[in-house]
Amino acid sequence: MKHLGRLLMTGTTALLALSLVVPAVAQDAPAPGTGGIIIEGNAGGDPATLNPVLASDTSSARMIGFLFPNLLSIDPATALFRQDSPDALVTSWDITEEGKVYTFHMRDDWTWTDGEPITADDVLYHWDAIKSGVVDTQEVFYLDVIDSVEKVDDYTFKVTFKNIDCTALNTAGGLVPMPAHALPTDFAELNTADYNLNPAVTSGVFSFGEFRAGEQVSLVANQEYGGATDGQVIPEGFIYKVVPDQVVALEQFLAGETNVIDTPDVGRRDDILQAQTDGKVTAYQYPGNSWDYLMLNYADPNNPVSAKDEAGNALDQGHHPLFADPKVRQAVSLGIDVDAIVKGAVFGYGTRMASTMNPASWAYDTELPFIIQDIEQAQALLDEAGFVDDDNDPSTPRVAQGAMYAEDGTPLKFTLYTNEGNSRRGTVGTLVQDQLKQIGFEVDFQAIDFNTLLDIMDNQTFDAVILGWRNGYPDDPDQTQIFSTNSDVVPGGSNNMSYSNPKVDELMEQARVLPGCDPEARAEIYHEIQALMQADLPYIPLYSIEGMYAGSSSIENFGPYPSQLYWNVDTWALRTP
Repeated sequence: MKHLGRLLMTGTTALLALSLVVPAVAQDAPAPGTGGIIIEGNAGGDPATLNPVLASDTSSARMIGFLFPNLLSIDPATALFRQDSPDALVTSWDITEEGKVYTFHMRDDWTWTDGEPITADDVLYHWDAIKSGVVDTQEVFYLDVIDSVEKVDDYTFKVTFKNIDCTALNTAGGLVPMPAHALPTDFAELNTADYNLNPAVTSGVFSFGEFRAGEQVSLVANQEYGGATDGQVIPEGFIYKVVPDQVVALEQFLAGETNVIDTPDVGRRDDILQAQTDGKVTAYQYPGNSWDYLMLNYADPNNPVSAKDEAGNALDQGHHPLFADPKVRQAVSLGIDVDAIVKGAVFGYGTRMASTMNPASWAYDTELPFIIQDIEQAQALLDEAGFVDDDNDPSTPRVAQGAMYAEDGTPLKFTLYTNEGNSRRGTVGTLVQDQLKQIGFEVDFQAIDFNTLLDIMDNQTFDAVILGWRNGYPDDPDQTQIFSTNSDVVPGGSNNMSYSNPKVDELMEQARVLPGCDPEARAEIYHEIQALMQADLPYIPLYSIEGMYAGSSSIENFGPYPSQLYWNVDTWALRTP
């Protein structure tokens, strides 16, 4: 179960997978709705919203993937888009005007849970909400790519792209149909609508049951689900159970209190494999599509401002007293021992990254050298940047004397946030804190509630953050959503650190709209982008994480694909002892 088109910030849970065509259920399969309750532990915090246009985190996306229909279908074995598949609303599409216009044809027999048909109006609602400019959404990047979304008739809509676009289907597939008849006509009301945490009208494999903050989200089988195999949903329901952290999530899974786990704690994966040897669970490993990073804020966190006004004119965003200076960012990068972080935090279940491109991507530059820790060079850069050791005491931070943006006497001190409950990132933060102390930083490291952290990031009132991204599916190397200047919007844009490099903007656009979309030619452009961003350092990339799913051996039809845990969840059934 998954919707397409963008990256999502990860707490501890994974981006959802599509519900696709599945093998026929065994003849002795349970009756619809009698296959037991699927329970997954959630150490990533409560979903921030169940509204597709507002969601930006994986906990929210998990629930949204269950509650709303797929617009487009992807073959799970090949990760290629396909037409005429019963798991998606769109059955076919036509491409005209040399690839700029896609006309999508929808099924006419899929309904919302209140019986109303799903039509083109419901797709347009999502687009119009983004376009309105009054919704607190991170999907503003769509406005850079799509020129218009128009209704042709009740079951046909047309998407016109601004250019021939190599990511067109990924982008269009990210427009999640929303029940226009049950939602506000004034889009500003979406920001605080009761629907956001109590969606009474949905149309996915499950329907909304109950949300108990800090405890769980409960869903129930939707036997009217239009994408169900053989017209039936076997599980009785789904529970997304809040747990304190990844360790507890693992312990509860091994104890049988939950029956599915996604991306288990890397320090305990050997326990999963042992449980599989003992016949208690089924584990599935694959090249990961998620990665962690250290983000540094370029702009003044005391006066957050978007990069541009409504007319597209550049605005003065001020400067972060430390990280607006590229020499300070470079010193941070040289002060960190990423190899030690990979060893201490990922336990061999990860791969170091030289850039913000996932090493599993076809566009990753394998020739780009890593930045290696160099304490002396880092200290020299800080001297050049005007942050000096004024008391010859290594236990105190350096102070500003002639720094570019910090007043004299300002200590080289900043607050570093990550999300609580994630033991991996907690280890990263502690290591970064200790490593940067060696070159004269004082780091106040704090692990806080995930949704609180998202609010701080959206409002750009931070110094530095350790967090992660889960790549969209199917994977495409375009990172316009994160790093383009136009994505720097307060609140809500994904360019939280106010990074802006006109050359990077130009190259990202060039790679996205390259005529013919030849992967080798696009990869060359992305290699150039990676080198530029390694010099700029809006993010200090850390590592990608190898993927792992596991399910109780009592689950019939558990058979994940890469990045697709719940692709056939409508056929799952728990065997009773």
